[in-house]
Amino acid sequence: MSNFTIAALYKFVELPDYEAMREPLQAFCEQHNVKGTLLLALEGINGTIAGPREGIDAVLAYLRNDPRLATLEHKESWSEDREPFHRMRVRLKKEIVTMGQPNVNGQNAGTYVKPEDWNDLISDPDVVLIDTRNDYEVDIGTFKGAVNPETVTFREFPQWVQEQAREGGLLDKNRKKKVAMFCTGGIRCEKSTAYMKSLGYDEVYHLEGGILKYLETIPQPQSLWEGECFVFDERVSVGHGLVPGQYVQCRACRHPLTEEDRASVHYVRGESCPHCWDKITEEQRARFRERQRQVDLAEQRHEGHIGAKMDEQIRKRREEKLAQKEKSRQMAHELDQQKSK
Repeated sequence: MSNFTIAALYKFVELPDYEAMREPLQAFCEQHNVKGTLLLALEGINGTIAGPREGIDAVLAYLRNDPRLATLEHKESWSEDREPFHRMRVRLKKEIVTMGQPNVNGQNAGTYVKPEDWNDLISDPDVVLIDTRNDYEVDIGTFKGAVNPETVTFREFPQWVQEQAREGGLLDKNRKKKVAMFCTGGIRCEKSTAYMKSLGYDEVYHLEGGILKYLETIPQPQSLWEGECFVFDERVSVGHGLVPGQYVQCRACRHPLTEEDRASVHYVRGESCPHCWDKITEEQRARFRERQRQVDLAEQRHEGHIGAKMDEQIRKRREEKLAQKEKSRQMAHELDQQKSK
């Protein structure tokens, strides 16, 4: 039985009262031992949470009790050996996925394609297949034949589209008519395909449920996916069947790291890696070093550090000390009784 159930969810829907939703939602998640990040904005909700099975079910039921979120869908995966998140955060944002295009409505997305039909679509030579994720995500895995826009953030994606839409570009309407897009869970594709439609592209498709649903659904022998899929939690990456992958994450730059990366002279746990060692200031390096020291100390005490609430840690330590004192007192009492006999 898995220790942690992970639920990735999003929905584009107007939430004019999203600011008022934050505190009750935060409290409810904490009450049910659920951790992760949920983003609230006028345009909807997005995020990933993890916790015990009953806690996740309770939070999903809480959200769907709102009529606007009654049809909210989610994707599940599991983690047995590590807690996916260290704290719970419900954050208010201008966009639930930041593209920087305020006139693009995610509810006007392209045509969904189910994982079972995805291979046929992307095998069509008339289709341009685009990975809408950021470069560090693409580095560790993508679909065979996919185009990498080499974006650092999703904000850069519209500019890349405009450049490729010019005469002779990959998205020149006189060359290719069909465009297929994919991302981790589907949300970025909702906006990217909506953006493409706003530019006049009619045949725009995206993978329903994203890469995660594809890896969960399609057996590896029939899969056109190559590598692993980056995920935004402590698993770092997953493979077919959503089995946790081989990567760990640099705590300085968040880049996924291979065993070879960790063997580099530029890799210092919690401080730097081959991807960022020459970009970090001495001030940042000192701060990362101290953070790692605190993490190590917390691990030695069998406590959480990242995201842990100090008052909770103090309470646990106090309880442990009291329990030890009570045990010593009881032993002394028993010893006195034996002597009196």
